[in-house]
Amino acid sequence: MPKSSLRLGLLLSLIGLAVISRLLPHPHNFTPVGAIALFGAAYFPRKWMALLIPFAAMWLSDLFLNNITYARMFPEYYNGFQWFGSVWVYGAFLLIGLLGMATLRKVNAPRVMGSALGASVLFFAVTNFAVWLGSAMYPKTIAGLMACYAAGIPFFGNTLLGDLVYCGVLFGVFEWVKRRSPVLAEV
Repeated sequence: MPKSSLRLGLLLSLIGLAVISRLLPHPHNFTPVGAIALFGAAYFPRKWMALLIPFAAMWLSDLFLNNITYARMFPEYYNGFQWFGSVWVYGAFLLIGLLGMATLRKVNAPRVMGSALGASVLFFAVTNFAVWLGSAMYPKTIAGLMACYAAGIPFFGNTLLGDLVYCGVLFGVFEWVKRRSPVLAEV
């Protein structure tokens, strides 16, 4: 099997395992999706793969979560099959992928940790802005926007923790396997 196929198989396997972990019970916002976007940006050889594969992984897991898990838990919010989640959430993950492309050209622990922090802040900023913009809960003023951001702070800790933990696992396992199997090193 060609070296590039082995490497791609390992990348896809790690992303697949991370996506499956999203389907397990977890605290709010403690998910692998930001880490998947950064991981894909760092290691996929083509930019379209770096953006499309994490997006597809999130979309497929969202299909399951929205139509099976959440539809049963919150039937008042889910009528009919849900094909797509929030455009703002997907947009945030697209931006996280672009952030990873800019910051993770060379992978090392400080860059991964900094990128994970940046991903968490980016997700927090985009999704809370979307809540403020699309919700009647907050007045459409600077004070209303700040109140929305303040209400989101309790979720930020789990977002950051999820991004750091999953980045540690994804990047750590890949680098460990790569060092043990030099055939997986970049071409």
